[in-house]
Amino acid sequence: MADIITPGDDEDLQTQIEEVEALSSIYGDEWCVIDEASRIFCIKISADLEEPKLTACLQIILPPDYPSAAPPIYQINAVWLRGPERAKLANSLEDIYVEHAGESILYLWVEKVRDFLVEKSQNSETVEEPEKVNMTAEKDVDDDEDIPDLSSLRLNTENVHLFLEQANDEELPPIKHGNPITDRRSTFQPHLAPVVTPRQVKMVLEKLYENKKIASATHNIYAYRIYCEDKHSFLQDCEDDGETAAGGRLLHLLQILDVRNVMVVVSRWFGGILLGPDRFKHINNCARNILVEEGYTASTIWLV
Repeated sequence: MADIITPGDDEDLQTQIEEVEALSSIYGDEWCVIDEASRIFCIKISADLEEPKLTACLQIILPPDYPSAAPPIYQINAVWLRGPERAKLANSLEDIYVEHAGESILYLWVEKVRDFLVEKSQNSETVEEPEKVNMTAEKDVDDDEDIPDLSSLRLNTENVHLFLEQANDEELPPIKHGNPITDRRSTFQPHLAPVVTPRQVKMVLEKLYENKKIASATHNIYAYRIYCEDKHSFLQDCEDDGETAAGGRLLHLLQILDVRNVMVVVSRWFGGILLGPDRFKHINNCARNILVEEGYTASTIWLV
């Protein structure tokens, strides 16, 4: 049976089409259509068009009720964008949406990211992409494990409104720190917190980054799953923090274990020796261990 299209849906779709056409005209080759039917787009943004040393890729998914009732879903891919800086930029984009709720905001978002790049470029003229000092740059993903398809993470667009329905008086959830795993001088340590709103996810990240040791980690990979009772579906997301594919794998683990209302962060301090595919096993084993310790799953099988 065909989906029922309401007048509001039709208006939103027409607004989206007009906005995408305008952005394509403005940005030319920088604007890319990934999946028009699923309303997935991306744009490569740089601080300097003539000498694009500092760049970011903004990937956008337009929910059916954008712009009338929901914000775009987005992901910023930039190896240099980490921790506090990522949170600062995310807050700026959220502020733009709140200020212009019900309006088309993609142009404002793109230019805000560009302004952020320009400011960072001016404040740190020596920045190069990627940052070799603090990145493991382990690009080999040639093990036999399948990399989770991140498109599966974008099925819960109807829950995005929860990012705006957050009370300022929410309490910081208790954060647990698990036992570290060390292999060839690289150390992995998990952190876990119960979360029921995206606001709490942000609060947990901000609290963790107050710890200088955690803030100095080479990567802080995280994933979370929040079960929405009224929708009977999950709000979930993940972050690689420079460790390509690690966030997706971590979320895939949470899905396999069918845990809910929990966030897991795995900090990695790189020891100078590339671990290859073993790094993914350590990240997931750390996560599994703390989930077992905190009673989220009874499984104690070690990933090999």
